[in-house]
Amino acid sequence: MNTLVKSGGAWMVSPSLAAAALRRIRVSGFATSSSSSSSPNWEGGVSLVQGASRGIGLEFVRQLLEKNEKGYVVATCRNPKDATSLSDLKNRFSERLVIQKLDVTDEATIEESAESVKDRYGSLNLLVNAAGILSIPGVLQPETTLYKVEKSSLMLAYEVNAVGPMLMMKHMWPLLKAGGGSGTEREVAVVANLSARVGSIGDNRLGGWHSYRASKTALNQLTKNVSVELGRRKDPVVCILLHPGTVDTDLSRPFQKNVPEGKLFTREYSVQKLLHIINNAKKQDNGKFFAWDGQEIPW
Repeated sequence: MNTLVKSGGAWMVSPSLAAAALRRIRVSGFATSSSSSSSPNWEGGVSLVQGASRGIGLEFVRQLLEKNEKGYVVATCRNPKDATSLSDLKNRFSERLVIQKLDVTDEATIEESAESVKDRYGSLNLLVNAAGILSIPGVLQPETTLYKVEKSSLMLAYEVNAVGPMLMMKHMWPLLKAGGGSGTEREVAVVANLSARVGSIGDNRLGGWHSYRASKTALNQLTKNVSVELGRRKDPVVCILLHPGTVDTDLSRPFQKNVPEGKLFTREYSVQKLLHIINNAKKQDNGKFFAWDGQEIPW
């Protein structure tokens, strides 16, 4: 099959080859008419919060909307119809909040969300991966001994806590190349993955909680890998990991009795601290792991 044709004494790409190449470009999402290079300049920036129906994710949505009067937020969760608190926020911020169905264990929903954000906004300035699992009654419990480790628990924790954020980064990355966005005071777009101090190998003194610890350690490594790649490409994106502290949410509630006095944070306080880190992120922060108070955590 010929890929070149002669026209007027000059060799040109055949129409069929050109059409095929254009289709590949459109599918890839890297160079279309709605790409970040030609997208509208959304003042205040566009943020996406994954895992936004409750807990820390919901609080991120609330504070992003309330503290930035011009910013736009895409809130994703598995069951939007049951997310009553998100619906309440939608009633208050109908023009600036979009709610989408997204399940991190279903890559097709992640692709659909990325395509929807591209079509609506053309770019993304902040990605917060907030969903995570620690325990599910009758399904998953933190292991206090090696004898309680089960393959199903290890795989489920890894799928939600590590694989999910990785796939989010994969599909949202082309949209993040617009950088910090107008009105955000950041030169760079930010990917903020919620990790946990217990995922640190160097900080591990107590052991146990094998599934949760290992899945967060995997998230740390995957995020570090992505940060190296994006740094090599010189894209205006930084990837950071955040430890929110022990926060009063459904995730931590079964395990709060041993939390020292003054160390159980409200969602409002924790997210306020994390947003301060995000909003002040610089290129040199790419690949770093921060606690809620801004201190770096050893890997």
